[in-house]
Amino acid sequence: MEATKPHDFSLLGRGIYSVPEAARIASLAVGTRIHPQTIHRWLWGYRYKRAGQTLQGNRLWRPELPILGGLKLLSFRDLVEVQFVATFRNKGVSLHTIRRIIGRATELLQAPHPLSSLSFKTDGTSVVADMVDEKERRLVYDLDSSQFLLELVFDRLRAGLDYADLQAARWWPLGKDHAVVVDPHRSFGRSIVVDEGVPTAVLKGAFKAERSIEKVSYWYEVSQTAVRDALEYEERLETAA
Repeated sequence: MEATKPHDFSLLGRGIYSVPEAARIASLAVGTRIHPQTIHRWLWGYRYKRAGQTLQGNRLWRPELPILGGLKLLSFRDLVEVQFVATFRNKGVSLHTIRRIIGRATELLQAPHPLSSLSFKTDGTSVVADMVDEKERRLVYDLDSSQFLLELVFDRLRAGLDYADLQAARWWPLGKDHAVVVDPHRSFGRSIVVDEGVPTAVLKGAFKAERSIEKVSYWYEVSQTAVRDALEYEERLETAA
């Protein structure tokens, strides 16, 4: 049985997301549906039966946040890591191989969330080369050109991330030329418009009540462009669910 380590119960600056919330946000990021149960299996493991025996499937990594009142939660770093794992899975890489990659990268990079670490961009190729099973090697590499096929996909995910000390620090879900940001140090990681800090969900609710971008902009002292960005994000989030 895996040893239980004491948690740091400070939640400030980490972001707090329920499993269903994380599933919606990550689905928007990677462009394919991620089910809450999938995230649950990745972070807390699962049980399954084989030949009449009940077996335990291990999680991919240890969640950063404790279970509070029976509620399982993800931090911002957990949320970003889910996006990278989903990218591997979308390319057909097995959970067994991903688990080996995370284990080796955690050890090599000394980072509890290694895939989303900026160091993985440079060191990840060698880690994957060591850990990928032979039958999956063509999923990750173009053997004729020796091109790392996931590099472009990873670059797309990283293009929306800001880093601090080589770790993902905040995420721009619509791109850095838009006003919406997800920052674990602000509003517990809720999506907000960056300058004024108003949650996008609040702006969406106000727009549904009045159907006027101009009024919402005036009431919350947010630019009309920022209101439009907030509505676009919320619409994409709803579509991704």
